[in-house]
This record gives sequence, C-alpha cells and structure tokens, in this order.
Amino acid sequence: MSESDAAAERLVAVDCHVHTVHSGDSVLRVDQLGEAVSRAGLDVVCITDHHAVDGGYEALGAGIGARVVIGEEIRTPKGEIIGLFLTERIPYVLQPREVIQLIREQGGLVYVPHPLDPERLGMRADTIRELHAEGLIDVIEGFNAKIEHQLYNEQARQLAEELGLPQAAGSDAHDPQGVGAARVVMPDFDGPESFLRGLAAGRVSGVFTPHARRYGANTSTVPAATSSSISDSE
Repeated sequence: MSESDAAAERLVAVDCHVHTVHSGDSVLRVDQLGEAVSRAGLDVVCITDHHAVDGGYEALGAGIGARVVIGEEIRTPKGEIIGLFLTERIPYVLQPREVIQLIREQGGLVYVPHPLDPERLGMRADTIRELHAEGLIDVIEGFNAKIEHQLYNEQARQLAEELGLPQAAGSDAHDPQGVGAARVVMPDFDGPESFLRGLAAGRVSGVFTPHARRYGANTSTVPAATSSSISDSE
C-alpha cells in the first residue's frame, strides 16, 4: 500500500469554516485555537477570515495541534464565497466570477458558505446554479452551525445533491466555544483534489450553536446549543 493510499484510509475531523480576530468581528484569538481544537477533537481546521489570510498564516506557525487550511471569506454583490487552499488575500469589491478566477489562479477551491439563508450574505439558488453550470463551484456548505432555522441548511443539502456537489460543514465560529460545532469526518487528504474526494465520502454533522456573548459576565460560556442538528448517521 502506498503512502497516499494509507493516508486516504485514515479519517480526519475537519471544521471547514472558522474565524479569528483577523476577521474583525470575531473574538477568537489564534493563541486560543490549540485548546479549542483539542476540546472539539478536530484534526484539521480551515481558517476562513473575512477578507484576510493573516489568521491562517499565524495559525500555521503557532503549532495549534491540528492541521491548518488557509482560506478567506469574501463578500461579493451576489453573496459570500470562501476560497480554500489560498496563498494570498483576495479583495472583496469584485464580482463573483472575478473572485472565483483569483481563487482558481491560486490553485484553491470555491466553497459556498451558508447558501440560501436570507438573513445572511449567502448566495441564492439561481446564482449557485448559474455558476455551477459554468463549472465554477466546487463545494456547498451543507451545514452551518450559526443557522438557527434548519430549513436553510436542509435546502443547502438538497441543492448540493441536485447539483452533484460535495457538501462541507462549518462551525462559522467567532469565539473559542463555537469551534467544532460542525464538522466533516472524511478520509485524510493532502491537497485540494483529495480534499474534494474526501468530502464526497465524508459524513457531515453539527448542532446550532449561537455566538457567545462578547461582553458581560457570561463571556466565558456559550449559550446552550439547540436541538437543531444533523448527525453523522443522517
């Protein structure tokens, strides 16, 4: 058995969508990630800060006890896009196809976060279908732990199945307590192509987990998670 085949047989737990303080709206410091990923039992964490890759590079050098995939969540007029496996920051003033081109030029993957959620900057179904028809989307987030109304996560999963796209899961954590609230347990990978193959064979799970309070006496505890969840068995 080759080394790559052996790696593919190993399973890893991946949180595909995490924000650090480099996002501007997150209170999760990079020096808190080690404890957070250990508590959550994660093997890989994708750092997807808003309009920045600094947090991902900082985490790479910090020895957080989990592998790091550098990403970025980028605002476009048609909704947010995450680029995974990036090397450089991408501006947020561009149209979706321009953003996708820049992601692809870096060898990265195009990931659609929290789609269809009208309360957030998620892409709408018609935009996703249009871009997919041009071969411009790689992954749809089938579970986002910050979406309270699970109808939108369910619709995202249905759309991914309709389009034949791999599904990911992200905690969308902006605080230490939220890290790992959603994950994919999947075969190990060593780059974008094997990441996509692993997602296709992965199991998505997660639970709705609100953001922890930023101020006041309870900043060290996260509000209780609701029963809105998806399990590995679904």
